[in-house]
Amino acid sequence: MLRRLFFQRINAQLVIGISFLFLSLAVQSADYVAIQGNTFSSVLSGSASKDRANVRDFYMRRAPVTNAEFLAFVQNNPEWQRDKIPAIFAERSYLQAWTNVEDIGSGLQGERAITNVSWFAAQAFCASEHARLPSWYEWELVAAADEHRADARSDPLWRARILSWYSAPAEATIDASTNQTSYAPNYYGVADMHGVIWEWVSDFNALLLSADSRNQGDPDKLKFCGAGAISLQNKENYAILMRVALLSSLTGASTTANLGFRCARDVNTETQSQNTRKK
Repeated sequence: MLRRLFFQRINAQLVIGISFLFLSLAVQSADYVAIQGNTFSSVLSGSASKDRANVRDFYMRRAPVTNAEFLAFVQNNPEWQRDKIPAIFAERSYLQAWTNVEDIGSGLQGERAITNVSWFAAQAFCASEHARLPSWYEWELVAAADEHRADARSDPLWRARILSWYSAPAEATIDASTNQTSYAPNYYGVADMHGVIWEWVSDFNALLLSADSRNQGDPDKLKFCGAGAISLQNKENYAILMRVALLSSLTGASTTANLGFRCARDVNTETQSQNTRKK
């Protein structure tokens, strides 16, 4: 009897150890690319000649977090499952597209970007792979690039292409033959900064829109408060301003149908992660 209990305990410890190993491998395998920091004129700046944003070197996930990746996260962290997460951390629409708490469902491809996820849950996911949500300035810096230039914002053709992506139905942004997003990586090697989903940033609630924009109703309808953008720069870059408006209308518990995220890492954290993978 004692011998049986001993081996049962050993087997349980082995299962826990193997599960932790697979989780660690999944964390380490997340694909981050190096982003060279820069000083640039943000749409949030008070003028073109001052208050320029200064972004340090960092790393960013090459693609948004997927349904399959988030499923693995909630399986290993059940407190973030749909039926267990406190209401203060997520609205009722949290992960509502999934069949159940641990099943994406046959109609939702695992490689599609996760949506209906709150800021709190996104932060927790990023922390699980030793990362964080990018700041607005970090996101804006990377989002300003096209395939060949670090900053394509002055190009009216690029702005028109970005705006056309935002006006297309969400289903049009996915290559049905591969279930992968279909846009080429940009100058930094980061894919799908536009045209697939809206994305959380760490400082979403400090983006300098008028307080009235917080009462615009359902964020899924993307109601834009034009008066809130009067003090913003680069008003011709309407697609980026729409993102500012949307994010400023949210709370940390918001879980809208087209809102997902990707993670970022500081240079020291990514260096440590790379050293771990080499061992």
